[in-house]
Amino acid sequence: MLGLPDHVTACLFDLDGVLTQTARVHNAAWTQTFDAFLRRHSAATGEPYRPFDPGPDYNRYVDGRPRADGVRSFLASRGITLPEGVPDDPPEADTVNGVGNRKNVVLLERIRTDGVEVYPGSVTYLKATADAGLRRAVVSASANCRQVVVAAGLEPLLEARVDGVVARERGLRGKPHPDTFLAGAALLGVEPAQAAVFEDALAGVAAGRAGGFGYVVGVDRVGQAEELRAHGADVVVTDLGDLIDRGTPA
Repeated sequence: MLGLPDHVTACLFDLDGVLTQTARVHNAAWTQTFDAFLRRHSAATGEPYRPFDPGPDYNRYVDGRPRADGVRSFLASRGITLPEGVPDDPPEADTVNGVGNRKNVVLLERIRTDGVEVYPGSVTYLKATADAGLRRAVVSASANCRQVVVAAGLEPLLEARVDGVVARERGLRGKPHPDTFLAGAALLGVEPAQAAVFEDALAGVAAGRAGGFGYVVGVDRVGQAEELRAHGADVVVTDLGDLIDRGTPA
């Protein structure tokens, strides 16, 4: 009784905000990085300084997207364009990739000092899917997905991983495109219609719907249930544990 349709035989879990509480750490790292950039930009151009909003700005432009896409999307919302640079740009570089790499330095330091917390209800649900014989993969935009999964103790419960590193190697487009979820389904040997997507990000839910997946579960951690539904969630819960014993959807 996992709250999934009978035709679902595999589960594709986003990481940050679904299985682990690293979404708040990502948010804090983005806020620190963008605010420092925006202060320098304001000083250089004379434009008023307007800080990054960790609510609407994070959810609309950054959450669930590959790092460079998040930088590009947010800065475009402020009318700022930077050179793309290359993925290995140093974090000091004022390029799209440089700003993204700067955020990653901040993120890794926060993870090192604060550790990784899981959502207990999500771990219970993940174990229940394993006990039920469902296939399981993690699909994340993060290039640090493997380290976070290991640090959180979730590696034994997940059979496959598609993350930012895999996406870069294979040339997969990031969410809201469905490419990474489709790759996750392929690794598990199932068709998209047989897989359920579990996402807390609007871009991730949109990716699940765009890929024609059998069921899309929106996880509302920040009070955006209606937006998750509008982006394509079949059901919205505040915690994956809420799905247990819910019964099979009509």
